[in-house]
Amino acid sequence: MTMHTRTLGTTGPQVSALGLGCMGMSALYGEADRTESIATVHAALEAGVTLLDTGDFYGMGHNELLIGEALRAAPAARREQALLSVKFGALRAPDGSWIGYDGRPAAVKNFASYSLQRLGVDHIDVYRLSRLDPDVPIEETVGAVAELVEKGYVRHIGLSEVGAETIRRAAATAPISDLQIEYSLISRGIEAEILPAVRELGIAVTAYGVLSRGLISGHFTADRQLAANDFRAMSPRFQGENLQHNLNLVEELRKIAEQKGASVAQIAIAWVLSQGSQHDNDIVPLVGARRRDRLTEALGALDVTFDEADLRAVEEAVPAGAAAGERYATQQMAHLDSER
Repeated sequence: MTMHTRTLGTTGPQVSALGLGCMGMSALYGEADRTESIATVHAALEAGVTLLDTGDFYGMGHNELLIGEALRAAPAARREQALLSVKFGALRAPDGSWIGYDGRPAAVKNFASYSLQRLGVDHIDVYRLSRLDPDVPIEETVGAVAELVEKGYVRHIGLSEVGAETIRRAAATAPISDLQIEYSLISRGIEAEILPAVRELGIAVTAYGVLSRGLISGHFTADRQLAANDFRAMSPRFQGENLQHNLNLVEELRKIAEQKGASVAQIAIAWVLSQGSQHDNDIVPLVGARRRDRLTEALGALDVTFDEADLRAVEEAVPAGAAAGERYATQQMAHLDSER
């Protein structure tokens, strides 16, 4: 496996073709092993992964502390290659509940101060509001991040889960490197309006949920018992008949994987990679590996190639719109500017 690189838009940094999404090491998927999480970060850096994605609200600061610890323990050359993508703005109560979003300029600067301290760095490579604050114009939020860029605390400005209109307003305010948004074989809503908009504006996509929280990884089974603190226990796509329907799609994908000598997860990740390679390599999938074996499997997607027949077969096995259930519960969907 040779790590290829892609550039985050016309103004952003060069990054590895796959990024590591670190959320699951701290939150929302049940308990994680701290030692194994750090070892996975180190293995990713050793393999040439440069983009590490986190959020200040992942475990209420836990994830940033974890990444900071992992970077301090890494060899200097590996530590220096790491590019940190950080989301901010989500508000949480001590019990872990979600209590809103804050995109006010003063809050932006406050969030950044705490992230820099927890991560143990002097700058954040890409900084982005996690969800649009309905009470604050995007121009004000992006303008505040632009001020942090001017002062050297942030290198590039990103967006997250916003629609085409908001993207255009943000891009008119300051240069935007990338849009972080869910994109996978069973989450293709961005293709209608959002993807054309970012491509027109020279903005890349960092795609999360490429395995739909493990649903289309080939490892999830209908009888799996989820922990109480695993948000998939409340996710519509993991419930009852929805789950069985979606796992049936996975079995169709498995047939193709077997023909290609790859795993289901590798096929799903490679499909997202292929959507970017057709347009100036403008999509960078984030893989949410919490363990080294899952990371190794994900990296194997870089060696999977598709011809036109392969792509047709994959999309016939899992057609656009084939998934049963929304990607988030109703209350969370209401916070997605990208779904309006």
